[in-house]
Amino acid sequence: MSDKSKKLSRWYFGGLASAGAACITHPLDLLKVHLQTQQEGKLSVARSAVNIIKKQGILALYNGLSASLLRQLTYSTIRFGVYEVGKQSMETPDHPLSFTKKLLLAGFAGAAGGVFGTPGDLINVRMQNDIKLAPELRRNYANAFDGIIKVIKKEGVLQLFNGCSTATGRAILMTMGQLSFYDQIKMTLLNSGYFKDNPTTHVISSMTAGAIATTFTQPLDVLKTRAMNAKPGEFKNLLEICMHTAKLGPLAFFKGYVPAFVRLGPHTILTFVFLEQLRSNFGFYPIPTKD
Repeated sequence: MSDKSKKLSRWYFGGLASAGAACITHPLDLLKVHLQTQQEGKLSVARSAVNIIKKQGILALYNGLSASLLRQLTYSTIRFGVYEVGKQSMETPDHPLSFTKKLLLAGFAGAAGGVFGTPGDLINVRMQNDIKLAPELRRNYANAFDGIIKVIKKEGVLQLFNGCSTATGRAILMTMGQLSFYDQIKMTLLNSGYFKDNPTTHVISSMTAGAIATTFTQPLDVLKTRAMNAKPGEFKNLLEICMHTAKLGPLAFFKGYVPAFVRLGPHTILTFVFLEQLRSNFGFYPIPTKD
């Protein structure tokens, strides 16, 4: 068998692909966090980037990169791994999973990834937001592991899971929007006869999936970011965060939508392009089943 399109991904490919994509898109993720956590005033993406570079230097755009990589190597490895292993165990080349089952499987995978990825996500948000704070108020985590240790010592282990409910809800919607829709769109394009299993098809499928995932997740993403960046005791529950955000109007729940899409679009595209290359070059062929 020599058709590389028949190869399957290994469970950890998604985490590696996501980490590679994060290295490229991290500045956009940082700008998204900054826009979401500003309570007053309006600052454009370009102006925010210029201000950061002027005050801190261009390397400040990569603040929190270690936490971003930790997040992808936990959150994305688990959600891609659960989805891929589940899909491979339930479908055959002649009988692919229905779209409904893919959605349910992606939702379950996202929930698992969301829970275990919350500590890395929390440190990621805090490290990215640090440069906005006055020097005496900064947390000054040296790296992701230093951040985790300091949170445990000063705030307790449970604080690492602050925002877990919103992070998990977002992860469910994100994984459904990205993985199941990517698979379905790619399959539809290939079955049309006008597309082949190549980078062009991968880019079109992933870009569309990225747009769907952004629309699904933006409200929860805003609430998650506010919860993770809040001081201990600032908010009692998710409803209080919703009320606090709602005071700014309905559009406040979509604050940072443009940079979120600008960031998530390239990140989703790069993740699936990298994933498809890993699958094509290092994947494995399914074991033929006996009739």
